[in-house]
Amino acid sequence: MAKARDINIKKIKKTNFLGILLAFVLLSVIQIGFVILFIRVFVDYVVNFKLEDRYNTIQYMADLYDANPDDETIYATLDTSGIDYLITDEDGNIVHQTGENTCNLDHTETAYLHLREKIRTYKDSEDDLYILDDHQISVHYTELYRRMIEYSVSSDGFSANTAFEDEDLSPEEAAEQFENLLSSAVHLPLWLSVDINNGSGQLIGKAIVSMDSQDLFMIAGYILIVVTFSITVFIMLMIAVISNVNNSRRALRIFFTDAVTRGHNWLWYTYRGEQILRSPFHAKNNYAIVNLVFLKYRNYCMCHSIPEGEKLLKQVYERILSNITRKEMLAHVSSSNFALLLRYGSEDELRKRLNNLIADISNVDDGHDHIFNFQAGVDLLPARTDEKGRIVRRRGVDIEVEYNNACAARNAVSEREDSCVSFFDDALIEEQKWLDAVFEEQKSALNNEEFLVYYQPKYDPNTNELRGAEALIRWQSPRLGFVSPGKFIPIFEKNGFITEIDHYMLRHVARDQKKWLDMGLSCVPVSVNVSRAHFVEEDLAEQIRDIVDGEGAPRNLVEIELTESAFFDDKNALLTTVTRLQEYGFAVSMDDFGSGYSSLNSLKDMPLDVLKIDAEFFRGDNAKDRGKVVVSETIKLAKSLDMRIVAEGVETKD
Repeated sequence: MAKARDINIKKIKKTNFLGILLAFVLLSVIQIGFVILFIRVFVDYVVNFKLEDRYNTIQYMADLYDANPDDETIYATLDTSGIDYLITDEDGNIVHQTGENTCNLDHTETAYLHLREKIRTYKDSEDDLYILDDHQISVHYTELYRRMIEYSVSSDGFSANTAFEDEDLSPEEAAEQFENLLSSAVHLPLWLSVDINNGSGQLIGKAIVSMDSQDLFMIAGYILIVVTFSITVFIMLMIAVISNVNNSRRALRIFFTDAVTRGHNWLWYTYRGEQILRSPFHAKNNYAIVNLVFLKYRNYCMCHSIPEGEKLLKQVYERILSNITRKEMLAHVSSSNFALLLRYGSEDELRKRLNNLIADISNVDDGHDHIFNFQAGVDLLPARTDEKGRIVRRRGVDIEVEYNNACAARNAVSEREDSCVSFFDDALIEEQKWLDAVFEEQKSALNNEEFLVYYQPKYDPNTNELRGAEALIRWQSPRLGFVSPGKFIPIFEKNGFITEIDHYMLRHVARDQKKWLDMGLSCVPVSVNVSRAHFVEEDLAEQIRDIVDGEGAPRNLVEIELTESAFFDDKNALLTTVTRLQEYGFAVSMDDFGSGYSSLNSLKDMPLDVLKIDAEFFRGDNAKDRGKVVVSETIKLAKSLDMRIVAEGVETKD
């Protein structure tokens, strides 16, 4: 039960991270795809618009060189391109070079040109990358702007700036340089290689890749998009996780909520209770598990309706909750049962606290005159210590077992109708063990005929003549020893095995009667008790008839004895059964007359043959005066009804 409960709780608490993870992976793949797509587009952009023209120029220069490799004037022709270049032989030695900057031939790389072919590239030996910072841009901007303004002034007839005149820079060139300064911020020198002389040499030309403000804005915009997308994905993931956690908590809260009181239920009590009891932080505390029962709650519901009863339960729950601390537990278990987990110092202190609690909730129906009764069963779980006096955790504690012990303690006083508190102890354990032992042995004892039939004689006090007998049962068990009926008959009456015992006794009495008759002995009627549990069977009279006839005994020698409690059941069914038994030739008697409340009424309705007066009439201080009057009048009443009288419990001559 506990394992199944924990599995269900884990299912509810489990967050659906798999779905969230799949969604996150999908979004990540999409994001990576965007990144790859951008890189590809950006590379194409750079190659197409930044390198391809220069690469085509260098390719054209290589073609010119291959057309006139031995013409000395070819270098002058190539120099007109304005591109720094160098030519190497098949061993990599430089055979010609133009320009101040040189290529670092030791740092070769590869690149794709417009995805057409793989080409070799080389880094610049002077500077791999240089960037104009804001200060430099500002200085150049100010200087160029000043020169342009001064030139404009001089063109209108004003004197020109001497510093500007020293510069070999026309206004158009200054404006172009100014615009280039604004448009270009990052420059990447790169050397491109083209094969010449059928691959035996290389023409390596310098290409400058410049990143202008538009390029930088595009990169910054993409970075902003990627960052925004990543943040959005992260936020969506967090929202999904938080939503999933909240949903699982909401489901768990519903799972642990009682429908009537809107408080905690039994599942929460067992789950949370075991966590507390097994925790090392609570090992030093004494705990008591309490089964608190609202007596006659169903009677209240019959009188006031079920909704009113549930409203009352909610009031009881809230009143109990106000009497416990936050470190203690309360749950509504069933219609009239509450489960508590309380801390305590001593047993006396706990008993007093529970009595005060019961006194408080007994008056929970404010404004009305109802006084309710509650019974509490308690199972104590004191702190455990080892041989050295150290606190030991309650690792193996099972709260359902302990609560069952508390219920057993409450059941021990269940026949009482007043409020009380009962503690589980070793006596209850022994009682439960005895119940289990009887239950385990009863069937085999019946099959092995371990139940013995004893006969208690009935004498006529006037003549001292044997007039009859009563069959009594005893149990001679190989395992349990000799067992008196008071220790097993009540158990059989509760578990329903008493019907088997009734058949067993009838069969053995009839068998003994037949045996004694066959021996030539004079026999008297023997009364056999039949439990009230039988009277729900419509064919009870036929069952008794068939059992006695099956053993071959005369029916008039078997008397059927009914306990007075049987007359509280269906009187019509009982009257039908009694009438049939008498028709079949059986005498019927009432046992324990006077112990109940309906005896006279039963005598009026039932055509009984024998009246058996309860033994309590002959005991006590008033047995000789008031008791004598009651007995004598009862005898007169029975004789008037043509009934035989048996007095039970007569132990002295007087």
